[in-house]
Amino acid sequence: MNRFLKLIVFCCALLLVAVPVLAADEAGDAGGNQTSAEAPSGKVEPTTALFFHGGAFAASLIIIGAGWGISKIASCAVESMARQPEVSGNIQTAMIISAALIEGATFFALIICMMDV
Repeated sequence: MNRFLKLIVFCCALLLVAVPVLAADEAGDAGGNQTSAEAPSGKVEPTTALFFHGGAFAASLIIIGAGWGISKIASCAVESMARQPEVSGNIQTAMIISAALIEGATFFALIICMMDV
């Protein structure tokens, strides 16, 4: 559980580093010109900022979940192959199919997250 907690803290820190990039306007600089996302007073609307953060947070959770799932499949498959080497071909085929299904679901979810941005 300690490694999982470290991974979550690392991902949160990575999201905090990405905040200035998400706060930049369309021209690429972080201040100065008024864009369509700004209110007439010059402040960025809070709903727009939360919208960008929500997509990034969801994408990071998707990647963490997919990486954890594929690593769990691989570790169990290698352990099964070590216990019964005579069925390693069947185990490897099932592992590859399962990993492909997880990756497909991950890409679908990432596309949905990026469509919101």
